[in-house]
Amino acid sequence: MAQIDPIDRLMRAALTSDEEFVSTLNNLLKHDLRISVRELAGKSGISQSSLYKLLHGKRSPNLSTLREIIRTLRQFYHFGDEDFIGLIAARPVLESVEERVANVDGHRMRVREYPVHTMEDAIVSAVRAEREGAIAIVCAPIVSSIVEQLVHIPVTTIIPRESVQRALELAARKAWV
Repeated sequence: MAQIDPIDRLMRAALTSDEEFVSTLNNLLKHDLRISVRELAGKSGISQSSLYKLLHGKRSPNLSTLREIIRTLRQFYHFGDEDFIGLIAARPVLESVEERVANVDGHRMRVREYPVHTMEDAIVSAVRAEREGAIAIVCAPIVSSIVEQLVHIPVTTIIPRESVQRALELAARKAWV
């Protein structure tokens, strides 16, 4: 399943209904970008109270507000010329990431998350990450060998040592029940 660009998703939702717009915007803020209404307000110049009214369905977005939200979200999704590493993983893995910036040998590297549900999503996201300017990709072992053949940037594999042991123990407990 090909992923729709988040900004395109928001614009389509705005054209569908206010409810769909609110739902999509909430999803982008909470799950994709993991930013607060305060952060969005600070970057966009839209007051927090106006954003809260929009997000709680008490107000419909006017065209200028919609434009400003989209312009601001583009800034969050596109870091310009700043280097970033694409992290391709399922939502639970992405939620366990505490920092979205890595400092490596004095260089600041942003981490841009690409949530996926299937192997196909992961492959599409890898190509998308490279097109968007990722300098490297981190992904699960099950797709890393395929991704390495598709992209021309370094690919590293997530190796979850501690979580594998916990998963084995949980499976054993479930089997004994």
